[in-house]
Amino acid sequence: MEQGSSYTSHKHDVLVIGAGGAGLRASIEASACGAKVGLVCKSLLGKAHTVMAEGGVAAALGNVDDRDNWRVHFSDTMRGGQYLNNWRMAELHAKEAPDRVRELEKWGALMDRTPDGRILQRNFGGHRYPRLAHVGDRTGLEMIRTLQDHGIHQGLDVFMEYTVLELIKDGDRVVGALGYDRERGRFHVFQANAIVLATGGIGRAYKITSNSWEYTGDGHALAYLAGADLADMEFIQFHPTGMVWPPSVKGILVTEGVRGEGGVLRNSQGKRFMFDDIPDLYKDQTADNEEEGWRYVTGDKDARRPPELLTRDHVARCIVNETKSGRGSPHGGVFLDISWVKEKIKDSEAHIRKKLPSMYHQFKELAGIDITKEPMEVGPTTHYIMGGIRVDGDTQMSTVPGLFAAGECASGLHGANRLGGNSLSDLLVFGKRAGEHAAAFATEHGEGDIDANVIGAAIDESLAPFEREGDENPYQLQYELQDLMQDHVGIVRNEADMMKGVAGVRELEERAKKARVDGHREFNPGWHTALDLRNLLIVSEAIARSALDRTESRGGHFREDFPAKDEGQANHNTVVRRSSEGSMNVSRQQIAAMSDELIDIIKEMG
Repeated sequence: MEQGSSYTSHKHDVLVIGAGGAGLRASIEASACGAKVGLVCKSLLGKAHTVMAEGGVAAALGNVDDRDNWRVHFSDTMRGGQYLNNWRMAELHAKEAPDRVRELEKWGALMDRTPDGRILQRNFGGHRYPRLAHVGDRTGLEMIRTLQDHGIHQGLDVFMEYTVLELIKDGDRVVGALGYDRERGRFHVFQANAIVLATGGIGRAYKITSNSWEYTGDGHALAYLAGADLADMEFIQFHPTGMVWPPSVKGILVTEGVRGEGGVLRNSQGKRFMFDDIPDLYKDQTADNEEEGWRYVTGDKDARRPPELLTRDHVARCIVNETKSGRGSPHGGVFLDISWVKEKIKDSEAHIRKKLPSMYHQFKELAGIDITKEPMEVGPTTHYIMGGIRVDGDTQMSTVPGLFAAGECASGLHGANRLGGNSLSDLLVFGKRAGEHAAAFATEHGEGDIDANVIGAAIDESLAPFEREGDENPYQLQYELQDLMQDHVGIVRNEADMMKGVAGVRELEERAKKARVDGHREFNPGWHTALDLRNLLIVSEAIARSALDRTESRGGHFREDFPAKDEGQANHNTVVRRSSEGSMNVSRQQIAAMSDELIDIIKEMG
């Protein structure tokens, strides 16, 4: 490490940006391959958004239903993604997830158990069989704890509360990154032979979101500005169940595990409205009593699930329909009721508190509601983006040499819609692969050259908000962007609204050039907000332009002006790329033909 005139330099074989499940798993694997690894995280270690993934990790272990296997999991993932998935990633994910879960257990994860001591698995939306290994409703927290405890012994250099501002290239290849520490505002240059982006999602572009403050699209924007392709940015998952009351906690996630344990959705009239709109693909013509709850089927009459466990995009739209039709709860949502299980389960209060401890305490402390006795009020919340950096299915390398991506900031696995629980296994499977191949790339290609002039220009740009004469407030600009995206590029979309969305983003981009902050670099959240704003504007424009380009409804993208699927658009991904002039271009990328073996599996699984 050496001290320069305006920044501190660091040198690593592999730099991992983001310390959630994907970043930690990538760091562990790269280190195991012999690479010197630097790990940069925007918050404190252990505060990654992975801890908010509560329901479980999807892996076809077959511990609860031995009919489950990787072929069923692959088929479920492809069907949930409306067949826009990178099928190679879906195949690798389904095959490798069980080993990654067992590996996590070997490293110390304490999973809930079956009576005979195996890892317990629960039902979840879109999964044919009970598939989610879990730790109550705190699975993500246990994953982070385990990966951290294992990772810190690998000799990682950890940089907490640092934000990366720009990726540095030598020709076409990425060779480093410029960042700053958020506490003191001092700049740091990280030279690296390979970089893994594991920065999570974009939820803070929306007003109502389950995402924490870090989710400002940093990895998406960094990759885009470095010349990498983004794909499928139109596909946003609005989780059907977030808190709607009180206002201070609006959007906080209510895990799908509540519905997986038997929770039902009712409108203000007490009706289980999900029975009114079951897609033909999922209907069970043999059901004799729908109000029993476990009476729709996914191709197998012995694997019945309640309609509350249909895919998240469908459930979210059904909730929106109830609220718009005047049948919502007092605060603009619907009712989610787990307390009804007292009719079926002896000592139901203890059962609920054991299975859903976080949800019990969350509603007790934040809303004054005892979920063992009364229903929760819930409504859709921006939760996850299926789109992201376009990567190779095997190696996770982007279209920029030396730049890899894993987790939510990478696209491909989930297609048009993600199944619950696939996110955590995604982090493990492709975090490992990204770390492994980044280490191999670093060994093969060695160091690149970093241009000091590029660093100087990037530092000057980041300090510009202190020097501007403008009077725009970065907090106000972010607030207006969140309103704009919520209103015009939300759950239900149309051309007129999205055109307003694009125009509004472009207007905010111009205003952002006049955003000014006062004070100095130390302890300055206004400056942090001004810097995050660039990334939020980039991903917002990419989402809106991609959504305009796809003139159909599919998965997490629903257009009321094109409500049906268009099979003519079923074989392409929407790709966003930065032009040489700096403008944003949208094109269509043909999906590679699937192997005959995988086609036969999908046919076999119905």
